[in-house]
Amino acid sequence: MMNRKEALSILHKYIKNPNLIKHMLAVEAAMRFYARQYGEDEEKWAVTGLLHDFDWEIHPTMEEHPLAGEPILREHNVPEEIIQAVLSHAPHSGIARESLMEKALFACDEITGLIIAVALVRPSRALYDLKPKSVKKKWKDKSFAAGANREEIKQGAAELGVDLWEHVGNVIKAMQPIAGELGLAEQPVDNP
Repeated sequence: MMNRKEALSILHKYIKNPNLIKHMLAVEAAMRFYARQYGEDEEKWAVTGLLHDFDWEIHPTMEEHPLAGEPILREHNVPEEIIQAVLSHAPHSGIARESLMEKALFACDEITGLIIAVALVRPSRALYDLKPKSVKKKWKDKSFAAGANREEIKQGAAELGVDLWEHVGNVIKAMQPIAGELGLAEQPVDNP
């Protein structure tokens, strides 16, 4: 089984953009949360979260990502189960999400970006005080974080069998312990 250190090595070999690395760390944290929730293999789910977008910088188009990354994952001896989850997380790949891990990855991908965007526009610029209701307010503004596909976010929660706003709360909770790594651990400014 591939461990976190090996997955990080692959990630850092192919990804240089710090924001993309933060996204992958956020998805890793959310995947860990759900693995614990469902009594699944936490390390395997976390590695899957870390690797899901490993090829985005070398294959930055929908036609290429993540399918063109498949041979690279095989070269690195990534287990088949993780490769299938990476391939199925992209709806345009045409690969069905069948396992719980595949459904969790799809559910955790887009929502982490929206949560990070909401946290960044709050006065605290942090996750510690972020609540699902703040995400819900921004959800309605389609121009806010327009790259976060709300239809895929809803579909992901439904496929995972979790209420959308419960899912948002779960992912916020999952990301809070790594807020510092994500640059979202600011403290509120005291107004005298």
